[in-house]
Amino acid sequence: MGSASTLPHLRTNPKIIFFSDFDGTITLDDSNDFMTDNLGFGGEKRRQLNKDVLENKVTFRDSFREMLDSVPNAFDDCLEILKKNVRLDPHFKEFYYWAKENNVPIVVLSSGMVPVIETLFETLLGHKTDDHLKIVANNVESRDGKDINTPGGWQIKYHDDSHFGHDKSLEIKPYAAVPFDERPTLLYAGDGVSDLSAATETDLLFAKAGKDLITYCEREGMPYTVFEDWSSILATTKDILSGKKVVKKEQKE
Repeated sequence: MGSASTLPHLRTNPKIIFFSDFDGTITLDDSNDFMTDNLGFGGEKRRQLNKDVLENKVTFRDSFREMLDSVPNAFDDCLEILKKNVRLDPHFKEFYYWAKENNVPIVVLSSGMVPVIETLFETLLGHKTDDHLKIVANNVESRDGKDINTPGGWQIKYHDDSHFGHDKSLEIKPYAAVPFDERPTLLYAGDGVSDLSAATETDLLFAKAGKDLITYCEREGMPYTVFEDWSSILATTKDILSGKKVVKKEQKE
């Protein structure tokens, strides 16, 4: 069982920890989808693979690798293209600075790659991220000993051995296991198939309108709060912090 002495996001004794997906949740555009659709094998095949994941016909790990392997561009070329094309949710900046001022750690749990996320945050925020935001994600590595900044020279390096490639629930579970009266309220925001492992782990799940995560929640009968942008997430999180709204669930036996 976790404790404040061993769990880093408890170090400042926060009342809330906010876990969030990155692509298509914090950003308006999914950087991996953008690369696949515009540089790789295209949107039609990508959407079919996402559908196959939802229907348990293929693992997210295998489908995602297939998508990214279809992108021939050098990695630094990909970064430059993404910097010009990926946009931030218009209300996330306000949430980001509010969270910093109110001791709400943000933990970005992504099936994307750390260097992409760091580059996009720096570009879109105008500075490197502050200490209240942490990134837990996959990485990038050389393919067959090549330089990653050459065509076909890079591939995704998965975070763990799960069929997700990055099982996001692994980062949340130690915090959920802290005794109920000692742990903060745990929140999560997501939009797609990469969020399925995290969907049941927090006290409140924000699911983006019109996306695959809602399809999954509806099918499985899982509770969720729909969001269209971060303005409603910020409003709800403020209400939870002030005590106007209580969402904290007792631990499962």
